[in-house]
Amino acid sequence: MRLEDQNKAVPSVGSALLFRSKALAFQVKRAARGITASDPRRHPVSDALIDANIIAESRTPLWNDADGSERVLTLGKIHNLRLAIQRLHGVEVPRGSVFSFWKQIGRTSRHKGYVAGRELREGCLVASIGGGLCQLSNALYDAALQAGCEIVERHAHSKVVPGSLAEIQRDATVFWNYVDLRFLHADDFRIEAELTAESLVVRFRARTIRRRPVVININARRSKPITEINSCTSCDATECFRHVGNEVKITKGHTAFLLDEYWPEFDRYISNSKQERDLLCVPLDGRKYEKSNYAWTTDGFGLVKQSRFFALRRAYESRKSSAHGAARQAAALQSNEKLAARYATRLAYEVTHVTVMQNLLPYLWRQGHLTGRTFDVLMTRLPLANLQNRLDTAFQLHPESPTLSDFRANPELVASETAALARANRIITPHTEIAALFPEKSVLVDWVLPRVESIVKANKQQPARIVFPAATLGRKGVYELREALSGLEVELALAGPILERKDFWKGVRVRQLPRDVDWLESATAVVLPSFVEHNPRRLLEALARGVPVIASEACGLGNVGGVTTVDTHGSSLRDALMTLMGS
Repeated sequence: MRLEDQNKAVPSVGSALLFRSKALAFQVKRAARGITASDPRRHPVSDALIDANIIAESRTPLWNDADGSERVLTLGKIHNLRLAIQRLHGVEVPRGSVFSFWKQIGRTSRHKGYVAGRELREGCLVASIGGGLCQLSNALYDAALQAGCEIVERHAHSKVVPGSLAEIQRDATVFWNYVDLRFLHADDFRIEAELTAESLVVRFRARTIRRRPVVININARRSKPITEINSCTSCDATECFRHVGNEVKITKGHTAFLLDEYWPEFDRYISNSKQERDLLCVPLDGRKYEKSNYAWTTDGFGLVKQSRFFALRRAYESRKSSAHGAARQAAALQSNEKLAARYATRLAYEVTHVTVMQNLLPYLWRQGHLTGRTFDVLMTRLPLANLQNRLDTAFQLHPESPTLSDFRANPELVASETAALARANRIITPHTEIAALFPEKSVLVDWVLPRVESIVKANKQQPARIVFPAATLGRKGVYELREALSGLEVELALAGPILERKDFWKGVRVRQLPRDVDWLESATAVVLPSFVEHNPRRLLEALARGVPVIASEACGLGNVGGVTTVDTHGSSLRDALMTLMGS
């Protein structure tokens, strides 16, 4: 609909300049008053009220553009909300202290990361840097009314945008810095704000529920009628100076794949699911630089971003660190955090879906980069909470082990990962034990067996030769294996170093395999009764070469033929060994 058809003047450059001049005068006046008068302060984030009662909640949809004509501005709005709630979530306001929207959020600008979102100005929805934050101020006002707050300052919108809280007179427009939203409460209260994939949610918490509710009849006549509002992305008023017509792309958004160490199972999955406009973030193009640990397929993406310096730095630091132990685990977590931070800068606001490797997940979640988006997780290990409980159980069984209690992640990291996994759309993994933890949303992909040559078969006239394919660590089930081998005529070939203690295998016929020999030659079977095993590549190699495998459920090979699954502790491991030897 053309603006003339509504008997309204077409916005002009002159009217826009006049509006800007008036706004500047008001901004200067408000700033001056803040210097001379007692102005509200910015309130700090705290956890003092994190478990307090929820006294108000406002939930509003993020997506309300049915025909898609304003989708590009809606994406910008969601991005702006994502930034703003980082300065709002967890804020605790003392009783009687005034909360100010602008004092808390600060001025929105390009250099702070804000982009163009939709803003109601001069009766039209226009593109504006930081646009869309009125959805947040509306939600805050709605929650403040529910909680019985005293409203110090509030301004209604000039028009009612369909689908917004203005339809029930619960709107509060804001414009830096003189059109503000301010309120206070009789008790200390906490503000929580989050974006789900579909909604903006604002909650207030307080120790007591002492309300002086402001009652609004939602069926009452609105103070301002709903009329059709023109938008710069769909309006056909070509004579308007803001008219953009087909210059603004209508985008459906796209997916970003945030990857780290190479897994062939995930590479196959991504190759079958990517779209031409999607973004791929990898530490290094491993195929180009002949680095097998980053050998992801990079063809077919709209954009490929590498972190070459990071990859080189991590390789250097890895060579300096020890092969195992707490220091190495801590360094790995720090490395993951750095890579996640690099990837976060490449998540443009047009990215509506993210497929992320698990090691990067808690950092991206904690910093709010996944809010307002849907996301899938490429699971490479047990969730940290489950993993640490598993290690605690193993340590209780073997308190003499120097390796079962050497490292635990900090509780904040564990909590962040747990929250993110709960919100994820899909959990993608080849590991059957991990997939079973998420029965409603897991996608179980097939393990990829390597292409290998055949092996020299074991001589049945000689004692059985069992290969243990890992380092001698408590979490690999070595105590259980040692007990199961007691009294059996068998040779145990070790494909990794002994890290428990030097005499650990005393009483067992052991051979340490050199690095330059075929570790599977003459093997009767490969045995791994692990408490924890996330990436069983050596077991897959053994299966590909026709060697039987005895493994615990923790190895995740429940859907692969040729595997005898045993309990980590119990009689099933010894029974399987004796059956293999024909006893």
